Amino acid sequence: MLKYSRQREAIKRFLMTRTDHPTADTVYVNIKKEFPNISLGTVYRNLSLLASIGEISKISCGDSSDHFDPNTEPHYHFYCRHCGSVQDIHIPANPGLDQKAQKTFDGQIDSHSICFYGICKTCLESSDYLNQKTS
Repeated sequence: MLKYSRQREAIKRFLMTRTDHPTADTVYVNIKKEFPNISLGTVYRNLSLLASIGEISKISCGDSSDHFDPNTEPHYHFYCRHCGSVQDIHIPANPGLDQKAQKTFDGQIDSHSICFYGICKTCLESSDYLNQKTS
């Protein structure tokens, strides 16, 4: 049984209010308002623990930062190569994909994660991105 932690509950509660898949640094900055003495290490440990027990999802899309998602249902993500945002892709997850992959792999597959890459709508419409593109 996991010991109750006010800080861990606050981290989880904060994530439940977000759909932008924040990084640990973003969680830390926001949780620090409620717990001024909390350390970044404590936030990292609690996020890792919550992910390991399946209460949140940790998303790694190839940039240097992990992003965290309160939605643990199977779904896919999009990573913007310009601004670094992570967004949900609203298509049904493919439950048969694990079994298809298993047929070609000698180990044991129990899940998958898919992240699409490109430029998000906000960046495509921003003058900053357009100016960078034409330079």
